[in-house]
Amino acid sequence: MKILEGKRVVITGGTGSLGKVLTRRILTGEVGTPKKIIIFSRDEAKQHYMRLEYLNKKSSTDEVIFRNFESLLEFRIGDVRDYSSVASVLKHADIVINAAALKQVPSCEYFPIEAIRTNVLGAENIVRAINENSLKVETVVGVSTDKACKPVNVMGMTKAIQEKIFIAANVTCPETRFVCVRYGNVLASRGSVIPLFHDQIKNGGPVTITTEDMTRFLLPLNRAVDVVFNAIKHAKPGETFVPKVPATNMMTLAKALIEDRKIQLIVTGIRPGEKIDEIMISDEEAPRAYQVGEYYAIQSMLPELVKETVKAVLQKEYSSGDDLMDLAQTKAYLSEHKLLIGQNPVEDGEFLR
Repeated sequence: MKILEGKRVVITGGTGSLGKVLTRRILTGEVGTPKKIIIFSRDEAKQHYMRLEYLNKKSSTDEVIFRNFESLLEFRIGDVRDYSSVASVLKHADIVINAAALKQVPSCEYFPIEAIRTNVLGAENIVRAINENSLKVETVVGVSTDKACKPVNVMGMTKAIQEKIFIAANVTCPETRFVCVRYGNVLASRGSVIPLFHDQIKNGGPVTITTEDMTRFLLPLNRAVDVVFNAIKHAKPGETFVPKVPATNMMTLAKALIEDRKIQLIVTGIRPGEKIDEIMISDEEAPRAYQVGEYYAIQSMLPELVKETVKAVLQKEYSSGDDLMDLAQTKAYLSEHKLLIGQNPVEDGEFLR
């Protein structure tokens, strides 16, 4: 199904690692050839380098800068915090993917109001712009996180509210379909555990583990993009799509990366705001979750949005601690995605959580 054929697509926070891979994948035409892709973000430097990368140029020229609006890939300076710039960029949009976020857990904890302005009020600005201006947006996808499920920190709390804002918008803006996607840490993104372990191993160790019990899902960045595409294809209004992803223990992950090197492992203790396991679907959501191919879809709790009763497939929460890969499986999975030491360098993406 060519879901983006002839569509005008807006990606907020489009210069982040998810936005960049989304853009790259859309440009392949695998989901159709869009009429326009608009990268909407506030960082002009990131936009500049992404533009040069797209045009396969090492330096800019006047033609590169001033022909921006004639290009398939268009860059717009703006901020989801600012209602007027949101309303402007969505004016002719068909599909909106909201990847703009404050997602560093400590940053959100120290500056909670800033997290609210981006993660909560940014989502509200999108809904308000569509509602107040009667915009003909077909679909909005809110990119969320496992931290929104049973949240214990500000980042997770603000993302949980963002999900609720988008889901409720299906009632107030019935001409637009609002859906969400939810997943955990993305493999090898900057600030995540694999680049940390790589650096520690290359420097001779020690490799630091916060607790021996900690588990995490292992989600490749391209699979994160697949979740977005499948939500656009299949999600009903108000649903949240969650991928089925392999998981491993962090001690097992460290041993798989260390291989036969003589590197010391040290347990440092769990950090504030950190969970032992990543939870993607809570016990309370499990009765509303059903299977859609390689994904779980969580129905909204709003009765106006539930058109049919589905067969629940989960008896309890969906957690990274449920079914763990052993050492051999973990090593094979890392090798498949070229993440072992000595394989291709890991992608230097923004931290996606």
